[in-house]
Amino acid sequence: MGDDAPGEEELTMAIWFKTYTLGEANARGRNSMLETLGIELVEIGDDYLKGRVPVSERTRQPGGVLHGGASVALAETLASWAATMCVDPAKHYCVGLEINANHVRAAADGHVTGTARPLHLGRATHVWEIRIENADGKLVCVSRCTMAVLDRPSEYMKDRKPG
Repeated sequence: MGDDAPGEEELTMAIWFKTYTLGEANARGRNSMLETLGIELVEIGDDYLKGRVPVSERTRQPGGVLHGGASVALAETLASWAATMCVDPAKHYCVGLEINANHVRAAADGHVTGTARPLHLGRATHVWEIRIENADGKLVCVSRCTMAVLDRPSEYMKDRKPG
């Protein structure tokens, strides 16, 4: 990691399929909901992925605190990226199957940071727990997201008609 520019730390660790950088992942979020909400990935560890979202006019509900949907968007973003980073992208892709969230504390300003860790990494599904905390490290939301691991269609199947 030593001389890498910020955001360019490389990942080659136990649960990850290949080397990824935060810069690559964040660049793929441009022109999407991630950019609109200000979601960014900020840290990759041995078995976790961290990201954050600002509590701002883009993510607050009319009552002035972080909208629960912004927390869920952060949680699913982290689970989706983490699951994707665990599989061979030439053979598989991952999509959200189910997500739930418990909102336990309001956040009115600053950023909230989510940490996704796997509860289950199977051949066909992954289950991720995402803990979202405020700047003081207090729990704002806890979420669980199930990801389906799907096979990429083969070139052979691409040109076939159903039936």
